[in-house]
Amino acid sequence: MDKIKIGVFGAWRGNAYIDIFKKEEKTELVAVCDKKLENGEIPEELKDVNCFTDFDTFLAEGKKLGMNAVFLANYFHQHAPYAIKAMEAGMNVVSECTSASTLKECVELVEAVERTGMKYMIAENYPFMLMNLKMNEIAKSGALGTLLYAEGEYNHSGDIEHLKNLTPSKYHWRAWLPRTYYVTHAMGPLMYMTDSMPKYVSARAAHSDLLYEIRDFRQNYDGVGMMFCEMSNGMIARFTGCTAMASDYSRYRIAGDIASVESNGTVCNNDVRMFYFDHTKPEGVEQDRMIHVEPEDIGERAVKAKDAGHGGGDYYVVQNMIDHFLYDKENFFDVYCGVAMSATAILGWRSCLEHGKNFKVPDFRNPEERDAVRNDDLTPFPDENGQGITLPCAIPFE
Repeated sequence: MDKIKIGVFGAWRGNAYIDIFKKEEKTELVAVCDKKLENGEIPEELKDVNCFTDFDTFLAEGKKLGMNAVFLANYFHQHAPYAIKAMEAGMNVVSECTSASTLKECVELVEAVERTGMKYMIAENYPFMLMNLKMNEIAKSGALGTLLYAEGEYNHSGDIEHLKNLTPSKYHWRAWLPRTYYVTHAMGPLMYMTDSMPKYVSARAAHSDLLYEIRDFRQNYDGVGMMFCEMSNGMIARFTGCTAMASDYSRYRIAGDIASVESNGTVCNNDVRMFYFDHTKPEGVEQDRMIHVEPEDIGERAVKAKDAGHGGGDYYVVQNMIDHFLYDKENFFDVYCGVAMSATAILGWRSCLEHGKNFKVPDFRNPEERDAVRNDDLTPFPDENGQGITLPCAIPFE
């Protein structure tokens, strides 16, 4: 394979990547699938692309066109079944959102990757924003010493009209998404910077009166879900899911026994703060300083990523996909990383429902730990008819 011939499932969420796939010489966009194209109205940017409305047809016809990879940008909680179908059809997969919405799906997804031999990765883009790249560089240099603690917040709030626009139907996934589930943007960068995986999780959620007032179209009325993990490298980590009401920007911090480094989203204007203790400060170095970061400081890839979405992160995702699919380079955000994040979110929510109970995050490389959750299909998400819910999506409130 000398070129990735890719199909995109989900034209709305996949739109930013569609543009990159068209421009990148190592990728060719051959097909798009989206049920919203059923009325026959094809957007101008897709006029030169084969368009489908049925996923099975998209796979079958795409294969005839040489399609060898699928980018999943469909509904948040429905990635695993489609990823498995695509891999069984002989295609590598990029999942734009969370890997799986139940522990059962985590098991099925891992075993599909192992069974088919196809490649799978998560399109997690937040680690590749400029400030986070600098934090990653510092953390991996050893300058922080032994890593002790990490924290991350992903914040995405909006007014009522914005929330309504994002929730087009009563049973749309955004109306039922528990506050811990959208964990990738808060947890993913921490895992990447510290090269660690979650081992145990406990969590709490907090009710929001403002969100409770709009429960006629959004049932998930908690304002924040906060998770706390023991990590595989011995440190502890605190992070949110998708926080609705607790802050105005995303932020990250890594602390060691020598120094700490942190970024505070756009308010820092591409600066990261590095702090040393009195007794650990190297000679000739400021104890507390702001480090300004420009793309040129990070490297050629960061320069090329300047105009891409999510602070350049989308460009990095595509380049990482090329490295992984074409050149067999390891990708940190592989299937085991993906299901670890999904399981942390799922079990984090159960912890919220049980007042912070501690849960072990399964190691999905271990067949015995898979078997323990193989049939665990508890879910807060209804089907299109409102059926199938087996967990509440918000902390019970009276």
